[in-house]
Amino acid sequence: MKITFLLAFLIISINGSAQKLEIRDTIAMTINEQNTIFVKAVFNEKDTLNLNFDTGTTELVLLNDILKNKLKSTTELYSKFYNLKIGKTNYKTKVYDAELSGHGTDGRFGWDFFKDKIVELNYDNNAMIIHSELPKHVTLDSKFAILKMEFWKDLFLISSKIKQNGVTNKDLFLFDIGYQRTAMLDRDLLKQGKFPTEKMEIVNKVIMKGAQGNEIPVITSNLKVLKIGNYKLKNVPVQQLTTSKPLKNKNIHILGNEVLKRFNIFLDFKKNIVYLKPNHLFNDKYTDQKTNGI
Repeated sequence: MKITFLLAFLIISINGSAQKLEIRDTIAMTINEQNTIFVKAVFNEKDTLNLNFDTGTTELVLLNDILKNKLKSTTELYSKFYNLKIGKTNYKTKVYDAELSGHGTDGRFGWDFFKDKIVELNYDNNAMIIHSELPKHVTLDSKFAILKMEFWKDLFLISSKIKQNGVTNKDLFLFDIGYQRTAMLDRDLLKQGKFPTEKMEIVNKVIMKGAQGNEIPVITSNLKVLKIGNYKLKNVPVQQLTTSKPLKNKNIHILGNEVLKRFNIFLDFKKNIVYLKPNHLFNDKYTDQKTNGI
């Protein structure tokens, strides 16, 4: 009797230990009118900062003004590791400087904080949730588009399609939540794909600024269809670069948060998969549509 009881106890213990302990860290997330998402984080156990989660960058980048005038202690750039607390979790990171960041933020932090984790961005609940395991309901929900991450250096991309006047191009797009607009199309890729840019109605011409304050001339024009997974977005005002490129030595399109915010997102950095499901923002007007009355 004692032997049977002991055996049963061992079986229960083994089964229990075999189950993975699922951990989640839920963080309040804000999105502003400029499509910048940010969370509160504590830097070096002293300074509470508003930081943009930017999948188009890595490590921690703080504004020069914040480094000089706001932090309670002098920060050594590029080499020394500092503590950054996001939610309940402490991360170690180097610090870099920049002239600009998302509107209303003190800087930005990259996707590499969450290697071997799953990041959920839920715009319906205004929450950023860090999971140790992908929630089971995600793979069971057919409404989620499933896209493979492709890596170039330390940035990740997904495959998407653009369509105009009967011509369809399929290319990799940088998945860049830190970019505030819809999408930025690379002129060399468009030319290679014989994409009919001359058929795209011009909406606006502006000068944008890069992270270091550099000026970038940009044309905004109307794209008939942008397809991400099984989901089609129609009449999207997209940006076309006229001169300089955001990435050196790489022809690449960029997906920005004015498009990506329309989906609740799971970024599975264990298996390098992106899951996207439309949310309540899916049919929102685009900024250029509001401004120009399109």
